Amino acid sequence: MNIGKHTFNSPVILAPMAGVTDSPFRKLCYQLGADLCVSEMITSEKRLWKTRKTQLRLNHEGEQGIRSVQIAGTDPLKLAEAARFNVKHGAQIIDINMGCPAKKICNVQAGSALLKNEPLVADILSSVVAAVEVPVTLKIRTGWDAQSKNALNIAKIAEDCGIQSLSVHGRTRADAYRGEAEYETIAAVKSAVSIPVIANGDITSPEKAKAVLEYTAADGLMIGRAAQGNPWIFKQIKHYLATNRLLTPPENEEVCLVLTEHLHNLYQLYGELSGVRIARKHIGWYIKDRYIKDRQVTESFRKHINQVDGANTQIKLITEFFNLQQPTLAA
Repeated sequence: MNIGKHTFNSPVILAPMAGVTDSPFRKLCYQLGADLCVSEMITSEKRLWKTRKTQLRLNHEGEQGIRSVQIAGTDPLKLAEAARFNVKHGAQIIDINMGCPAKKICNVQAGSALLKNEPLVADILSSVVAAVEVPVTLKIRTGWDAQSKNALNIAKIAEDCGIQSLSVHGRTRADAYRGEAEYETIAAVKSAVSIPVIANGDITSPEKAKAVLEYTAADGLMIGRAAQGNPWIFKQIKHYLATNRLLTPPENEEVCLVLTEHLHNLYQLYGELSGVRIARKHIGWYIKDRYIKDRQVTESFRKHINQVDGANTQIKLITEFFNLQQPTLAA
């Protein structure tokens, strides 16, 4: 599949996730096999572009992969301006958010709330595509709720407007992240349009990845929550798709090395105090379930390290923790 001049073979893509897919995490996922990593969403409100939060989200320094930036908003002209702004600052792909289910986003009629207004969807897509020379992609859900699933209509609008690939999360906005993803809608979208379609939702293992690709005939896969604390999932999936064999899970030494590199990059980007606090959720994801035999030990450690405010202490405790544990498979 192609997205503009970028060519992929059954790509495995990191989904944009607010508060997660920052520069340190994208760098790590690229290193561990992701074909494309989409940034946290950037608002189309120009007055917010100079805030520290947005400036940090705009940071792509040292990234080796393709720079794909997601933008969010409701006004076609503002979104077009946001697209131009981000291309000027290095974006090689612009992705438009019409899939976020968060209340604060939907309450201003952005994110997945846009799916309720198909004429506005067309206006937004046309405006952004016309505004920039780089490829424009779109991320959606299957609809607003079970009674108004319109992914097929949105997909055809996207194709007509010049969108170059479409990522579909197999849930409605009303579903949030509950229940199981519905892949039949993704399969129907793939059958209805000629642009590349990326399947997203509940792809948590190499075996599931292969099954979803086979069922939907999608051109690629998008991984979200399953990459939290497990950035190895990209190379694990790609290896399984190529060989039908599972890679051995990383041992504690590798997990510790990758995690400490991740933490150092967080400290560098955010500063020590903020970096340590942001690191806490990532540490929790890394240690959850997979490597630790005694869950009580894991929970006790998580509570203890969440009280730590110093980077050196955080790294020291992580190193000691993994040196004491024996790797095990998930229960």
